[in-house]
Amino acid sequence: MTEHLRFFYHEAPFQLESGEWAYRLRLAYTTFGTLNAAADNAVWVFHALTANADPTDWWPGLVGHGKLIDPDHHFIVCVNMPGSCYGSFNPLDIHPGTGEAYLQSFPFFTTRDMARAYQPLRKALGINKIKLGIGGSMGGQQLLEWAIEEPTLFEHIVPIATNAAHSPWGRAFNASQRMAIENDETWLLQTPDAGMEGMKIARSFALLSYRNYDTYHHSQADGDHPNLDRFKSESYQRYQGEKLAKRFNALSYYALTKSMDSHNVGRARGGSKRALSFISAKTLVIGISSDLLFPLSEQQFLAEHIPNARFNQIHSFYGHDGFLLENEAIALAILGHFPALSKKNKEVESLQYPCLAE
Repeated sequence: MTEHLRFFYHEAPFQLESGEWAYRLRLAYTTFGTLNAAADNAVWVFHALTANADPTDWWPGLVGHGKLIDPDHHFIVCVNMPGSCYGSFNPLDIHPGTGEAYLQSFPFFTTRDMARAYQPLRKALGINKIKLGIGGSMGGQQLLEWAIEEPTLFEHIVPIATNAAHSPWGRAFNASQRMAIENDETWLLQTPDAGMEGMKIARSFALLSYRNYDTYHHSQADGDHPNLDRFKSESYQRYQGEKLAKRFNALSYYALTKSMDSHNVGRARGGSKRALSFISAKTLVIGISSDLLFPLSEQQFLAEHIPNARFNQIHSFYGHDGFLLENEAIALAILGHFPALSKKNKEVESLQYPCLAE
C-alpha cells in the first residue's frame, strides 16, 4: 500500500458535528487507474472499521486487475477514515495548541463528519460524478451519509451489510469493547500504546459479532480429541487479539467504535425514512444471510426507503464477515443489477467469476 498512499490536507479548520474543530485535517488515500476524459469512471470504495486505504489489500476479490472494480477501466479512490492509524488524522497526531499528541482527547468524528471530510478531496481530484460508491459495514454507513449529503453525486451505490442507524445491539457490542479497553490499567496513561491489552479482549468480543455459531463450529471445532482445556476456539480468540495489536492501536479503535455508534442518517433530517428518500443514485442494497451484527432487516429497511432501490441477499455461513469473503457472489449480484458497471468482455468476466459462464 505504501507506494500508492497519498495525502490530502484541509488547510482551513474543519468543524465537526460535535462543535469541535480539527486543524489541518489530513486524509490518507489511494488511487488506482486513471480518471478518463469524460470524468465518468470514478469508483469510491469505503473501508470498514480496522481496514486501510488500499482495497486491493482487504477486498482483493472485488478490486484489482480483472476484477469487478478494475483499474484498467475505473479510477478507484479509497480514503483512510479519520481516526484510523493508517495515515489519516488520528489520536497520535500532535495538537497544534498543546504541542502534545491528542491521544485520549482526539476530537469526535461521526460518520457524517467523515463523509463531509471527503468532499474537498473529491473536488481536488477533479471528480464531478462518481460512477459507483461501494462499502460494507462502517464503510456502508459513510457511503449512505454521503449519498444523502450530495444526492446527485453518485450514479450507483452499493451499501453492503450496513444500516441507516447503528442499532442498540451494535452499540452494546462496541460499548463492551470500550469497557475492556477502559479496564486496561494502562488506558489513562498518556502513551501511544495505552490500552493495548484491553484492545485484544475487545477484538475477541468483536469477533463473536462478526461470525456466528456455524462459523465457529465449522472452523474451530476440536472434533473427537479428548481436550479438557486449550480448545481451538479459545486459542483462536487470543490469536486474533494479538494479530490486531500488531497492526492497530487502542486509541484509534476506541475512537472509531464511538464514530460507528454515532451513525444515524436521520439525525437532524427528520428521521431515517425521510433522509433515505433524498438518495437519487441507483441503489443495490446487499445483506448477508447469517449476519448477526447487521441483520437482514436493516438492509431491507434501506431498500424499502431509498427510492427505487433493490435488495439482494447473499447466502453465507461467515456471518458479518461475509461481506469481505463472498466476493464472487457480491460481484455477480452487482453485475446482475448494474451490468453497465463492467466494461470487461465476457471472456474476462467468466474467467474471474466462473458463474457468469453458466
